[in-house]
Amino acid sequence: MADKQPSVLLLHPDDDILVALGDLAMGTSLEAYGLTCRDAIPAGHKVARRDLAAGQTVRKYGQIIGAASQDVAAGAHVHSHNLHFEQFARDLAIGSEAKPTAYVAPEEQATFQGYLRGDGRAATRNYLGVLATVNCSASVCRFIADAVGPEILAQYPHVDGVVALGHGTGCGQSGASVGFDYLQRCLAGYARHPNFAGVLLVGLGCEVNQLGSLMENMALSEGPLLRAINIQDAGGTAKTVAWGVNMLREMLPVADQARRQAMPASHLMLGLECGGSDAYSGLTASPALGAAVDLLVAHGGTAILSETPEIYGAEHLLTRRAVSREVGEKLAARIRWWEDYTKLHGASLDNNPSPGNKAGGLTTILEKSLGAVAKGGTTNLVEVYEYARPVSAKGMVFMDTPGYDMPSITGMVAGGANLVCFTTGRGTVCGSKPTPSLKLATNSRMYGRMAEDMDINCGLIADGQATVEQMGRAVFELVLATASGQPTKSEALGFGDQEFVPWQVGAML
Repeated sequence: MADKQPSVLLLHPDDDILVALGDLAMGTSLEAYGLTCRDAIPAGHKVARRDLAAGQTVRKYGQIIGAASQDVAAGAHVHSHNLHFEQFARDLAIGSEAKPTAYVAPEEQATFQGYLRGDGRAATRNYLGVLATVNCSASVCRFIADAVGPEILAQYPHVDGVVALGHGTGCGQSGASVGFDYLQRCLAGYARHPNFAGVLLVGLGCEVNQLGSLMENMALSEGPLLRAINIQDAGGTAKTVAWGVNMLREMLPVADQARRQAMPASHLMLGLECGGSDAYSGLTASPALGAAVDLLVAHGGTAILSETPEIYGAEHLLTRRAVSREVGEKLAARIRWWEDYTKLHGASLDNNPSPGNKAGGLTTILEKSLGAVAKGGTTNLVEVYEYARPVSAKGMVFMDTPGYDMPSITGMVAGGANLVCFTTGRGTVCGSKPTPSLKLATNSRMYGRMAEDMDINCGLIADGQATVEQMGRAVFELVLATASGQPTKSEALGFGDQEFVPWQVGAML
């Protein structure tokens, strides 16, 4: 069978594998490489470029992705049956590849139409929020938000809506635990988020996460646009809903005064996420998003790379770009924490690739991480933040989060992200109110199937119809348009009210 281009891709001269750009039948001739497929190779999966001996390390992107678990013949399918995760020493070489950033002149900086808040931060949306301190108050939050219906909101055309955010914790945990700290950081980050013009905090009254504790620990103060109420103190559900609606009615005229205005792109803080990944993620959407990040950083903005388990094995590619030893060591410390954490729970960081990831061609966490790191572009790593801490640095930063998409995004939004870019190969659907979330499809097949959920098709790179740089520019322009009010596909579908998921760490008591 004659080789029809494009059929496979060699990512680096040192690679031991080729990536199938389409389904390859057994017996397919790859004439350019002098190979014949010994197996059927699904799209996105790997073909052995040369004979591999059992125990031999295997490279993709020029980096180690694992070791052959048995002898593998050239032309064979390389996947979970013959490639496994294997630890290897990484030279962190902190700061060895850091370089000055080429910034765009201020007068040439890109702009978007955003809302300028009193603290100097920019909002890309203008919501009111109703936040539950504990799962026990989640339904009442929803009742309050629902009671401020279309008839009321129609009187305030510059308000995007009322968002009720519940979650699954807030009690049954120690008030001195890491998980408790994470919850309070998330709630405080959302309460202060620029995309919320005003926020109502709703507690039950007897939970561990007491309103008073939250306000004191997180230095939150009640005022006209930050109110708090306990269901038990108010006298039950109906009274709390009535009281809550009145509080929101007081906030609505103030929130409605906000108007969009031209603002420099330096006000944008972009959260970077990948989920439902496949082997195309590291070839198309992640590099394209990385190119967009390089543009954003050049224009003075901030990008937050996250998901510590999904940079594992590729962390040296980030530490080498760290602006200081302190920053590089912070990242190395988080990697060590995750190694201990997973071991404590009888797991391995290589357990991270999901069944969908593997079906899409990703075999080990090392392979997945190399694709995920590409989202961060090529500029310096300027800071490392713990989960849900406020992000203040400009440039590309890292936040320690789990690989589970929604807790990861929740942490970045709590940190101040006013827009999210989410790369996906299998087709993840979700939202992240109050922050708009753009979906970047990694391949054209999935994009065509799920076009109602996907905002942009980065699969054009694999199709030979766009370069990474062209796609990165398109993503950057879409970020600016979205920040200016253009709705995302997930917003149009109504996603975002169920995806507030603080990272739960520690014992449930």
